[in-house]
Amino acid sequence: MPAVILVTGANRGLGLEFVKQYAEAGWQVIACARDLPGATALRELAAAHANISLESLDVGSLEQINDLAARLAGQPIDVLLNNAGWLGDRHKQSLTELDYATFEEVLRINTYAPLAMARAFMPHVLAGTQKKIVVITSGLSSLTNTARFGNLYFYRLSKAAVNMAMRTLQAEVRGQGIKVGILAPGMVDTRLLRNSGYEGPGVIEAPQSVTAVMRHIEALTQEAEMTLYTGEKLPW
Repeated sequence: MPAVILVTGANRGLGLEFVKQYAEAGWQVIACARDLPGATALRELAAAHANISLESLDVGSLEQINDLAARLAGQPIDVLLNNAGWLGDRHKQSLTELDYATFEEVLRINTYAPLAMARAFMPHVLAGTQKKIVVITSGLSSLTNTARFGNLYFYRLSKAAVNMAMRTLQAEVRGQGIKVGILAPGMVDTRLLRNSGYEGPGVIEAPQSVTAVMRHIEALTQEAEMTLYTGEKLPW
């Protein structure tokens, strides 16, 4: 039987590339997106690969998370990949504005959703062979590296918080054989990066990042360290 992975935020960017590469590697891929009718590239990819199934999921909705877990009851999942994320309006998270509604939404998507997904899909992961839960984080969550530049308060806070959530989760489920991965994809040329206003060096393409991240998912241990796509351990 092929290994099974569930990918959130699969309609574009890193998520779409994860779906593509895992499907080409022979995995059974459950690809989730908030707006399936509008996810043209994902639907075209699924039409070309019989091992991709599509599910509608807004990770900002606890009801939708629980409904999908119920629909997939009895389905083993080897890797639960929490890829969906939201930058939020960068101007509304500057020191001059600090819009609280934006803060709540960024936290709901980036911090609460991965933890809620882990809880809802725990039976599916336990039924899988590999038993892995992964979150895509960001190097911007590193307290050590934050001294380089400011702004993006909400996004940074949300990613630092999800790192702590996943480390806490690992401590709780280690005895059940589950491995939790906290992986940073690097500065990838995606819509999120472009919306952040970053124009510096070191930007890579999604295929390069995803190929490297997949290697680290394969090699996961139960240490729950924050790891860059290159394999470098990032400071918290």
